[in-house]
Amino acid sequence: MGDRIATTPLWASREIAAATGGSTSGDFSATGVSIDTRSLEPGDLFIALAGARDGHDFVDLAMRKGASGVLSSQAVAAPSVVVADTMAALELLGSAARKRAVNARRGAVTGSVGKTSVTQAVMAGLSLAGRAHSSVKSYNNHIGVPLTLARMRRDAERAVFEVGMNHADEIRPLSRMVRPHAVLVTTVGPVHTENFPDGELGVARAKAEIFEGLEPGGVAILNADNSWFDLLNAEAQRVGAVVRTFGTGADCDAQLIDFAVAGPKAVISARWRGKVLDFPILQTGLHWGLNSMAVLLMLEALDVTLDDGLAALGSFEPLVGRGAEVAVRLAKGAFTLIDESYNANPISMASAIATLGARKTAARRIVALTDMLELGPEANGLHAAIATALDAASIDLVFCAGPLMKSLWDALPPTQRGGYAKAASDLAPQLAGAVQAGDVVMVKGSKGSEASVVAEALTALGAPGVGLGEAG
Repeated sequence: MGDRIATTPLWASREIAAATGGSTSGDFSATGVSIDTRSLEPGDLFIALAGARDGHDFVDLAMRKGASGVLSSQAVAAPSVVVADTMAALELLGSAARKRAVNARRGAVTGSVGKTSVTQAVMAGLSLAGRAHSSVKSYNNHIGVPLTLARMRRDAERAVFEVGMNHADEIRPLSRMVRPHAVLVTTVGPVHTENFPDGELGVARAKAEIFEGLEPGGVAILNADNSWFDLLNAEAQRVGAVVRTFGTGADCDAQLIDFAVAGPKAVISARWRGKVLDFPILQTGLHWGLNSMAVLLMLEALDVTLDDGLAALGSFEPLVGRGAEVAVRLAKGAFTLIDESYNANPISMASAIATLGARKTAARRIVALTDMLELGPEANGLHAAIATALDAASIDLVFCAGPLMKSLWDALPPTQRGGYAKAASDLAPQLAGAVQAGDVVMVKGSKGSEASVVAEALTALGAPGVGLGEAG
């Protein structure tokens, strides 16, 4: 979150009761808010949500771990605020936090790809400009967004929220809860399409729901290179948003001119407000060219200077599972592991493969891919189509895991086939046996298809390391 001070009260029990309409049982003050005893910190308010497990079953554990009090829907043996519905109370607490942080300019980020990384890069810029707040991890759903709001301090000056969806009508209420001054749609593509009868069009319309919570005169930041720009632009204009664009076109507010990879960094050339900028970033993924343009526009909309924005991009490192690199030491040398295992869809898959192909190296380029999920009836075809990108990127060996990736495996020429398995856990030993010193190995797949299992197995090949970014 970037703004937690453990000794400073975030909520007093009387404030929680006033926000949620609950009744207090014992006075307390909280320095944070938690819904999970595994990550709870001393001083937190523990909210007992109902779910696969009833949060009330963990109240005793929460108190033993140092919770200051509980928000519950039944009497508990702890200082508490009792409400009728704890989920509804969390939403009310989040809205109350937004209203009391009267000076906070708020941004919201959505899109089919890149939400978490872009949100955290924006947060890096906000932190340089003053008291800032943001989502942690990928807290972007109907629980994560109000929880992030509820954790925002009253003296916050700027905040950014990640907003996601799997179905229609999920973003709209979250945007209205955040009431952002600026929103960003990174891109729209074939992600979660199995949940939309009209496919990618439905996804685009669902992403456009982000505009409906905009404060009057708010800014909508859009990807002019995306095929759904016209639809998104029309929806943004309909609510009176001020539209700002990023892309490769000369008429964009932030125009990407060039993206050149130089070792573990890249240098971006851009045109910003009529001025040519050249600046380095600690990313090598080709998608970070446009991502950087989007980040700078969002920071501008939240009153952050260009200098602070460039400084933030220049020091923002890849997140774990989203392009982070590690040198794994073997007996005869090291190979490079590019960990893209957090998630995958056709857009991010194509970008990651193209990035690997553009990498200047004399070593073998190897990819290990697991299934991309939630793609509906076109899933097999979308997986098979990856073969074209692999060929264009001159990938030497391809390892595949999962029933959907079997379509890709069947489409590969024999010379590219490294190994196939039905499950990621069965693929890991094959890949571990094939990798050699000097190789550059990228692992990518959907979280649900356990690509991380493969990445973890490769990391484990090295002995415990001593240097940052090294396993070995």
